[in-house]
Amino acid sequence: MVRTMTIDDYEEVSLLWHKIKGFSIRSIDDSREGVARFLKRNPDSSVVAVEDSRVVGAILCGHDGRRGCLYHVCVHEDYRKQGIGQKMVEACLAALKREHVNKVNLIAFKKNDIGNHFWQGMGWTFRDQIHSLWS
Repeated sequence: MVRTMTIDDYEEVSLLWHKIKGFSIRSIDDSREGVARFLKRNPDSSVVAVEDSRVVGAILCGHDGRRGCLYHVCVHEDYRKQGIGQKMVEACLAALKREHVNKVNLIAFKKNDIGNHFWQGMGWTFRDQIHSLWS
């Protein structure tokens, strides 16, 4: 089952993030307080996948009114290749569309072969012509 994420999901989602190899977690942004702030700003677009009362997938999804972004897209490795990731992405895109946001970005590490294969299979394209800058 895919449903909207709430702050009550935080502990299970955080545990899942820490189990995923190659994930980059930031102590401030990905803290309970940081995620609560994000969910308050974007209350309807982040999702979790739940199987047997356990969070097995999650996506933080938000927008600035113009462009959406998917963050921390993950599915527990025991539950991959079952369509869970695709269902979560579709739920996020539908939520963004309801808010009239049609352009969506995400960050995928170049060394994340599993993730990049997933995104290519869903028809997403890589953009080599832009730089990603961080502060």
